Amino acid sequence: MSAKDISRNQTRAVRVGDQTIGAGHPILVQSMCATHTTDLEATCRQIDALSTAGAGIVRLAVDSRRDAEAAIEIADRVQAHICIDLQENWRLAEILAPHVAKIRYNPGHLHHHEKKVPWQEKVQRIADWANAGDIALRIGVNCGSVDPLQKEKWPEDDAISPLVASALEHSEYLDSIGFERYVVSLKDSDPNIVVEANRRFAEQRPEIPLHLGVTEAGLPPDGVIKTRIAFEQLISRGIGDTLRVSLTLPNDEKDQEITEGQKIIDDVYAGRVRSVVHYEAEGPNIISCPSCSRVENGDFVQLAQQVKELSKAYQEHSLTIAVMGCRVNGPGETDDADLGLWCAPSFVNLKRGEESLGAFPYDEILPRLKTEIEDLIQKRSSL
Repeated sequence: MSAKDISRNQTRAVRVGDQTIGAGHPILVQSMCATHTTDLEATCRQIDALSTAGAGIVRLAVDSRRDAEAAIEIADRVQAHICIDLQENWRLAEILAPHVAKIRYNPGHLHHHEKKVPWQEKVQRIADWANAGDIALRIGVNCGSVDPLQKEKWPEDDAISPLVASALEHSEYLDSIGFERYVVSLKDSDPNIVVEANRRFAEQRPEIPLHLGVTEAGLPPDGVIKTRIAFEQLISRGIGDTLRVSLTLPNDEKDQEITEGQKIIDDVYAGRVRSVVHYEAEGPNIISCPSCSRVENGDFVQLAQQVKELSKAYQEHSLTIAVMGCRVNGPGETDDADLGLWCAPSFVNLKRGEESLGAFPYDEILPRLKTEIEDLIQKRSSL
C-alpha cells in the first residue's frame, strides 16, 4: 500500500489557528503537556520542545480557575496552537476561548458538574463561547468516562456502542445549533475497540474530522505497538485527520509522542505496515495513562515501569493491570482491569475490578500487588 492507494474520507475543514484539520490536509500530530499547567516556565519549555519535534497542536489540562489563568498566560507566551482539555468545570471555557485555538470537552464529564443543568445547555454555552472566540472544539469521548445515560442503553459487555452513540449525539446537537467547527475522538485502551468505534462513526458521519488515539496505551514499546495497530488499520482506510500517540513517559521524553506519531503516518503512506487484523495480548497487558499535568506524583511513571517489570514473571497468564496517574481518570478507568492502581500524591489506591482493596504508600504497593496477582492466578487455576 502506498499514498496513492489510500483514499481519505472527504471530511470538512476545521481551522485551528492557522492549521486546518480535515479536507485532505496532512494528518496533524498532537501531544499533551505533562507538566503542571500552573508551572509556567516548565510548561512553556515543554510546549517549545513539542513544537520543535513537530506538534501541530499542544493540549493543556485545565481543572480550576488557577489552571485557566495560567493557561491564558502560557498561550500568550508561546507560538504553538493551544488546545484546552476541560474537565468537569465547563464554565471555564468562557474565559479561555478568547486566548486559545481549540477546546476539548468530554460528554461524560459534563454530567458530573452542575448536574441540574442539562448537557444541551452546557454544550450550547461552550459553542457560543467558541464562536465568540473564533476557535474550534473537540468532542472527546473516552472509554473510562462515557456518558452514563448512554451506557444505560446498551448491554454491559458492549463497550463500543455507547462510545459511538455519545459521539453521534453530540455531533448532531452541535450541527443543530449551527456549530460545525469541531473534531470528534473516540478512545479506548484496546486498539480493537478504537478501530471498530472509529470505523462505525466514520461510516455514519464521514464528513466529520476524526482525532485518533489509543488512550492509556502505556509504556513504550508496547504502547507504540498498540497504537500502531489501531492507526495502521484506520489510516489505511482513509480514516483520521489528526492523532496522538499517548505514552507513559518522563517529562523530558514527551516529544517521543510526536516522533512516533509521525513515524506511523510515514510508514502507512510508504506501505510499511504490520497489517495486524486483530490485537491479541499474550501474557500481562499493562495499561497506563499518558503522563500529563493531572498526574499528582511524578513517581507514577516509575511505578508504571516497575509494574511492567514485575509482570514479566507472569508471562504465561493473561492479566490486565491498569496504572493510572490521577484522580480524574484513575477511579473509572481501572474498573475494567483485573487489578488497578490509581495514584494519589502520597499513596496508591489498589483495586480488584471495581472493588477497592485499600490505599498503600508508594514503597509498599509493589509487594501488595504481587500478592494480589498470585492470588488471582491461584483462584483461576482452581476453577
